[in-house]
Amino acid sequence: MAASNDVHINVTLPKNETDPDCQITDYTQRAQWLRAAVLGANDGLVSIASLMMGVGAVKTDVKAMILIGFAGLVAGASSMAIGEFVSVYSQLDIEVAQMKRENGGGGEEEGEKEQLPNPVQAASASALAFTVGAIVPLLAASFIDNHKVRLGVVVAAVTVALAVFGAVGAVLGKTSVAKSGARVVVGGWMAMAITFGLTKLIGSNGLQM
Repeated sequence: MAASNDVHINVTLPKNETDPDCQITDYTQRAQWLRAAVLGANDGLVSIASLMMGVGAVKTDVKAMILIGFAGLVAGASSMAIGEFVSVYSQLDIEVAQMKRENGGGGEEEGEKEQLPNPVQAASASALAFTVGAIVPLLAASFIDNHKVRLGVVVAAVTVALAVFGAVGAVLGKTSVAKSGARVVVGGWMAMAITFGLTKLIGSNGLQM
């Protein structure tokens, strides 16, 4: 009986890029909206909580604390939205100019237009994220009459919210949850402590409010 001359060759075929099961998620594509959302929420939390803690260092009136917090919310959300709009619009102008140079002075193709950054979308996301973060300390302080308890509740609520936002950002970006959460929480504590301490110092040295 003749020996078999068949040769078995193992061939590794390339993955089909059109197969959803074979695609690898590019987490860098999330950078723009993730940065705006996480930073906006963190800014809202820390900025408004620090403002309220600063007022709470020299005033026991809950109305003053809420009023300052609300004013900070409106100002901060507006500032975030305008800043993000201007920044992304500048990026848009650069990318459009580059596309025109690459296309020999012609207009952008439809597919290229869809990939361009959206200034309005970025501005809206930043303002919304800031507002969501800022609401946390405002709600925490709104229903507490005792001054010292109110300050403690604000700190506790902001701590939990910062940890959650930090963890969510880490999960979406595939980074360490523990490190991200701890970094955000410690940073928030520092901001609130510095604002409270300096305001208390100024208030105790003759500045009447």
